[in-house]
Amino acid sequence: MANKSLKIKVSSSIGSVSAECNSTKKSKYIMTLAHGAGAGMNHIFMEQLSEALMLLDIAVLRFNFPFSENKKGRPDSPAVAHQTIEAAIAKAKKLFPSLPLFAAGKSFGGRMTSQYLSEHFESDVKGIIFYGFPLHAPGKPSIERADHLKKIKIPMLFLQGSRDELARWDLIESVCSSLPKATLVRIEGANHMFKSGKKKLLPDLAKETNDWMNQLSILR
Repeated sequence: MANKSLKIKVSSSIGSVSAECNSTKKSKYIMTLAHGAGAGMNHIFMEQLSEALMLLDIAVLRFNFPFSENKKGRPDSPAVAHQTIEAAIAKAKKLFPSLPLFAAGKSFGGRMTSQYLSEHFESDVKGIIFYGFPLHAPGKPSIERADHLKKIKIPMLFLQGSRDELARWDLIESVCSSLPKATLVRIEGANHMFKSGKKKLLPDLAKETNDWMNQLSILR
């Protein structure tokens, strides 16, 4: 197993962000992992999810958005977030050129990733994984944030808690049922942070991710 600290240059005006790559000698996929709006790449959720995925031979490149890198409280604009995701995807491809490439994100990171990929059909990304898609603000159910998903041409995996405060179940279920490329997995009892009492859900998230990636590989 290898853990490697990196720097990813986003642009001359934005600068560089920190990244961490977790992999094994048997890694069969490479996945970028973008963090949420409330914490950076070294949040315990991000670290433990990366470790759980690595144990299943999925290499993970997690990275900071500039706002987290520079310790600013407010998330970056979509334009800056999209540039950062583009740079991370390019870095992952350079590091593991022979492995199938996937992109993923927690909450804000997943939404920014899907927004970017909805406009960049030429990407080498084979699929997107959402660890809690933030469909709406807490207590304000709506589905407008999902409009861009209709333009995505690659498979999508939605791992959603049944008690997610940012994605009422009936709404996320309706959204996913309208997307031919979407797979929705219900994580029973979990909230947006994938907490459900004392249950340890990160191994479940890693297993669902691995199973989905394997299935896509078989279909190809």
